[in-house]
Amino acid sequence: MKIEFQRKVDRIFGKLICRVLSVFYRKDKTLPPDHAPKRILIILLSEMGSLVLAHPMFSRLKEKFPGVSLHVLLFEKNRECLEILDVLPPENILGINDKSFGQFVKSCLLALIRMRKKRFDVVIDCELFARISSIYSVLSGAPLRVGFHPHTQEGLYRGEFINRPVLYNPYHHISQQFLTLAEAIDSQTSPRAKRRMIAQEELEAPTIPFGQDEMERMRKRVADDFPQILGKELVLIYPSGGILPIRAWPEDHYCRLARELVSGGYTVGVIGMAEDSALAARVLSFCGEASCIDLTGYTKSIRELMILFHYASLLITNDGGPAHFASMTPIPTIAFFGPESPALYASLDREAVNYFLGISCSPCLTAYNHRNSPCDGDNACLREIPPDRVLEKALEILRNEKRPRPRGLA
Repeated sequence: MKIEFQRKVDRIFGKLICRVLSVFYRKDKTLPPDHAPKRILIILLSEMGSLVLAHPMFSRLKEKFPGVSLHVLLFEKNRECLEILDVLPPENILGINDKSFGQFVKSCLLALIRMRKKRFDVVIDCELFARISSIYSVLSGAPLRVGFHPHTQEGLYRGEFINRPVLYNPYHHISQQFLTLAEAIDSQTSPRAKRRMIAQEELEAPTIPFGQDEMERMRKRVADDFPQILGKELVLIYPSGGILPIRAWPEDHYCRLARELVSGGYTVGVIGMAEDSALAARVLSFCGEASCIDLTGYTKSIRELMILFHYASLLITNDGGPAHFASMTPIPTIAFFGPESPALYASLDREAVNYFLGISCSPCLTAYNHRNSPCDGDNACLREIPPDRVLEKALEILRNEKRPRPRGLA
């Protein structure tokens, strides 16, 4: 389903359903002091990068409640990312298919049936931007419902049935806020979980191991398909904005950057989905060199993309999934922010370079506008990040003799 349609359905029907459910469900459930939940459902429907940012929360829940059975409700397209993280058994993943409205409705009903059968003790709703997740939380049947709540703030109305309401704080990284949701389960303060914050640099993404055989298959495949790049360092760029094009650094900036890198003796690989091939073709045409290659649709899974990262020297990307996948591999990263802020959504790679100008209207995608920016399409917050400055930083990283070297393709 298109994101505009999802927003419209959420605005028209989501608010009404939340108000109706608030009449029938009370908020005053209490947790006995000696009670530890046995089954927890985590609702995380957003983009795949949020799953990586939620990893510290999964770890904290296991530490806090030893032996707990964790389950996750997500969109089916995000399943692979959660399986790579390996934080729970695959059979504990409840998927929703959002390819069409009909498939969405059918899979929602099936997911609700499965949820009711599980008899969850607690449901943690990690979503900010949609009301559908709060509706799931109450219909799951779990007596304790943890989720973000506006309290005295306007906006973010998601019903009055969250009985472990956590104050959404736009000044804290989302990984920290996910941790607050975990602490809110047995908290008695108001607002819930007045915890002392962990230093952000202490939060890390996991390092994902890969088998030697799958690593070798990727090496041989790239070497066979692109023999012209052997002996050169590979720089990967992700110029697509995904479902939110406003997050993309301008295409002509990527073109100029790619051409300068190729002129400097590096190979540039354009990554993305298969539908990004037209964008990649324009970058390749601008460079006019065989050392600029189209890798859009080349990797068939997130796992393959992460293996490819082991053979590249640098990733330059828009804010989105690739930066978070890269944080679980050795590749250095440069990421662009503007419509959203690295203060909230930077990857858990402490060495990543994040560009954010912080102009007067930035960031503009927030929990208060359902990520629907008022921008007219002139995303000056990204356009004004100059290619020359990015090139200088990229070369500084690439020429740093102390950085770990990628695996060789030759």
